[in-house]
Amino acid sequence: MAIRKEMIEVAVASRKASRQMANLSSGIKNKLLLQMATALEAAQKQLKVENEKDLSRARENKMAPAMVDRLVLTDERIGAMAAGLREVAALPDPVGEITGMRLRPNGIQVGRQRIPLGVIGIIYESRPNVTADAAGLCLKSGNAVILRGGSEALHSNRAIGTILQQVLQDMDLPQAALQVVTTSDRDAVKELLQRDQEIDLIIPRGGEGLIRFVAETSRIPVIKHDQGVCHTYVDAAADLQMAEQICINAKVQRPGVCNAMETLLIHRDIAAEFLPLVTKSMGAQGVELRGCREACKISSELLPAAEDDWSAEYLELILAVRIVDSYEQAREHIETYGSLHTEVIVTNDYRLSQQFLREINSSVVMVNASSRFSDGNQLGLGAEIGISTSKLHSFGPMGLEDLTTRKFVVLGDGQIRE
Repeated sequence: MAIRKEMIEVAVASRKASRQMANLSSGIKNKLLLQMATALEAAQKQLKVENEKDLSRARENKMAPAMVDRLVLTDERIGAMAAGLREVAALPDPVGEITGMRLRPNGIQVGRQRIPLGVIGIIYESRPNVTADAAGLCLKSGNAVILRGGSEALHSNRAIGTILQQVLQDMDLPQAALQVVTTSDRDAVKELLQRDQEIDLIIPRGGEGLIRFVAETSRIPVIKHDQGVCHTYVDAAADLQMAEQICINAKVQRPGVCNAMETLLIHRDIAAEFLPLVTKSMGAQGVELRGCREACKISSELLPAAEDDWSAEYLELILAVRIVDSYEQAREHIETYGSLHTEVIVTNDYRLSQQFLREINSSVVMVNASSRFSDGNQLGLGAEIGISTSKLHSFGPMGLEDLTTRKFVVLGDGQIRE
């Protein structure tokens, strides 16, 4: 009962705060984000002390290296959080924009105005930087936000939240516009997911278990940030040197994130030349390769792949490799095992590249570029709230506009309906 009462109070306070945030000027919101960025930078030492508490616990619990990497707050990552807030502050404010104004035969003018969603709940795992990124986007778009991170990042999230809330207080803005739920009791999440009268949208970010739990439990609309089973298809018409560089970057640059490549598809016509090349490069980076029967025949360095490997989101230095007979077979593999996240084709065949863009229906589709660019910041959105693998109401990396909706506005001069 205590948890339920607490979560009701959190939700009600957020709804009240959201009304004030919705009416803030762009100047006030930008000033808020800029001061938050400065506050984070000033608190680097404090943040790292709190972060070390989470890291010590993670090591004691023998957490996987990729998950530990997500937890770490270095000076560089704290600086990146601050930079993200400044980038969002510099972006155009979508709130209040009126578009599509048209004149009806009776003389009334009809358009649509962009408005905040209201209260957004974000439930996430591991990465404490999400706390700052999500806060910046939600506040700039005029929303209130409730953040519930995983217990593995409890101290880090609480520290970041406290710093950002202090800035709200210093600017005489409602602290309830940004709330961090610090209890690790799962019942808190269950209670929040029932508050459909106060919370307008839930965005879960984490593993398959978390996504499924939220989707099955919530009475509030959910935008899924599902698995990142990302593919790179190296076509027969690919520049093999370019393909090698793209594949290495996509797998190795940061393997523990959702836009890292998990499966490499290689056209049979170039497999005998390209697979040994990429096997050597991947091996030098410590990548374990698991291949289909044909791939294992070409290179003895590969381990045999099991059926589960084709749908695996490894989030570590493991890569599944399959030889395909054609583009059509590569497309069929992606359609069967993909998660609608990010797919890449490497080819110099313009016609085929355009066909890939048309036919592959994942949220981000790329030609001759690393899947690691599937990121709101890299795509020009500023910091992202997540990558939606649902098609309603947003698909792909979510920025400011994706945290708003539109209402109709009607301008008349006395018209009445006959």
